[in-house]
Amino acid sequence: MTQMNSLRKQVLLVDDEERILTTSRLCLQGSGIDDVRTLSDSSKVLQYLAEEPVAVLVLDLHMPSPSGMELLPKIIHDHPHIPVIIVTADDEIETVVECVKTGAFDYLVKPVDSRRLVTCVGKALEMRNLSRELSDLTQRLLTDRLDHPEAFTAIVTGNKKMRAIFQYIEMVAVTRQPILITGETGAGKELIARAIHDLSGCSGEYVALNAAGLDDNMFSDTLFGHKKGAYTGADQSRDGLITRASGGTLFLDEIGDLNELSQVKLLRLLQEQEYYPVGSDFAKKSNARIVMATNRDLQGLIAAGKFRNDLYYRLCGHRIHLPSLRERLDDIPLLLDHFLGLVAERLNKKKPTPPPELAVLLSLYHFPGNVRELEALIFDAVVRHTSGILSMESFRAVIGDERLMAPPPTSADSVKDDDPLAAIFGHFPTVDEIEEYMIKEAMQLSGGNLGGASKLLGMGRQTLNKRLKG
Repeated sequence: MTQMNSLRKQVLLVDDEERILTTSRLCLQGSGIDDVRTLSDSSKVLQYLAEEPVAVLVLDLHMPSPSGMELLPKIIHDHPHIPVIIVTADDEIETVVECVKTGAFDYLVKPVDSRRLVTCVGKALEMRNLSRELSDLTQRLLTDRLDHPEAFTAIVTGNKKMRAIFQYIEMVAVTRQPILITGETGAGKELIARAIHDLSGCSGEYVALNAAGLDDNMFSDTLFGHKKGAYTGADQSRDGLITRASGGTLFLDEIGDLNELSQVKLLRLLQEQEYYPVGSDFAKKSNARIVMATNRDLQGLIAAGKFRNDLYYRLCGHRIHLPSLRERLDDIPLLLDHFLGLVAERLNKKKPTPPPELAVLLSLYHFPGNVRELEALIFDAVVRHTSGILSMESFRAVIGDERLMAPPPTSADSVKDDDPLAAIFGHFPTVDEIEEYMIKEAMQLSGGNLGGASKLLGMGRQTLNKRLKG
């Protein structure tokens, strides 16, 4: 899939000393910042910036005409979105202060320390990306647009919350920052991870690993691979899933189940893009995009001493929380129709017709297993189905009246009149009139379901049945 925006990641180094340019370029590229360009002629800087998608500029102040001091205010004025890091030969406080007042992002002092250069450029890139994401998100929310709706075709929804999530995903998918997806079991976290991969523009594979139940040895061996002789039975070296995901996306599910040692290794992978195969003393670099998911309460695990604080904050750069099915009840009719067709096709059956009250019944159930549970319920019902209208018995057998929720209040439930009873009845009603009205409304809200209506009214099902017959 074509990347939705051209994400600007290019770093431009400007200095009149070729040796410094070469050293700095190699240093940045060695740290994983691949697109680094250099200019030794300061007179070409403004034209270059007008034509090329520069994300960060590292500018030497002391160059032949025009100097960095002369260029800086022009760059800030014409390209305010580009963070400028100035480089000066001596630590002149007044000069540095003047540059920062003009709009410089940060400064470096020659001879430039390689670690300081990498850190400074990394922060500038992160700031540039965050600024772009905020601007794009504002525009998308204002226009309510999706540039690539085809990336989300596997996710059946018409819900506004889900659409807002899709808009956010379209922006963050093209960055290289880790993404954390949270949500209950069965809410669709892996479908979201696949959509992120499809939108990322990554040329490599999508590779998934479920971390639930893996001890540190199994996690490390599966993810990072091992060196020959690393342990008994390791007769030859083997690459891990991280190698398969090179240039692509690695999806780590259930990271809330990782033990302490595995969390430390994951933190190193996220921070340094480095890992050690089992039995090896030499670190390897990874360029895989990391997407993670959990249904656990990570902050609760931190409080219990079971999840690392530093890892949690590293994960929170881009966070996507999926609503449960009971938070998107308007999707139930769509999902019901979708799964009926999908399951019927799998079973080579004619798509059954659901009774009108089935969607209402399903909307009153709390669905602890979310969309996955709904699909399983529909699969079971279609397997049992022979002909005619789809039976509701298999649904009722699982759901049961005692597990129904009260439906959410509608706008019609709130009356703005000073006398709500008079507004409804036109006069002060009798007890019998109120009872008749309440029963009628409860039956209507529950779609004619006796169990749902009795729960709304706070009376037994048999009592309600007698009132209706009476």
